[in-house]
Amino acid sequence: MNKKFKEIKDSQLTITELMLPSHSNFSGKIHGGHILNLMDQIAFACASKHSGNYCVTASVNKVDFLNPIEVGELLTLKASVNYTGRTSMVVGLRVESENIRTGNTKHCNSSYFTMVAKDDDGKSTPIPGIILTCKDEIRRYARSIVRQNEGRNRTSRFSSKVFKIEDYLALLEQSNSKIKLKK
Repeated sequence: MNKKFKEIKDSQLTITELMLPSHSNFSGKIHGGHILNLMDQIAFACASKHSGNYCVTASVNKVDFLNPIEVGELLTLKASVNYTGRTSMVVGLRVESENIRTGNTKHCNSSYFTMVAKDDDGKSTPIPGIILTCKDEIRRYARSIVRQNEGRNRTSRFSSKVFKIEDYLALLEQSNSKIKLKK
């Protein structure tokens, strides 16, 4: 099989949406769930554009809401494929808001969505690789590889088969918890 490669810029996307009162939570800020929904949509679109296939979200790597988003602000989401595997890709997302009156912008969050390409039968299907054209693209690709390896190590360390309570008791001593093991 002759493997295809695409440049990252060929599937990068940006969407901008006005934040409405219907998007707000009880405190009057834009609801985090609404932001996550928009992030999933642009990750899907970016991954599908790169792969040429329908894509599904396999995982989301940490979303920290850094700044609140106000009703009436413009929200801009940027998506870019940072890493490609055989059938999956990591889409990097950046979310910024802009106050329309002042022009002030703020970084609201960044996240990484792992997306998997599916064929017409719903089976994972191979995707094109990416062509890395600059230092930042190489850095993002390498960071994705390191993040995947760290995730595997973290998961195996806390597997119920190998987890040892005594290795973590000192860590819990200064926490807001009380251990009361049942016999």
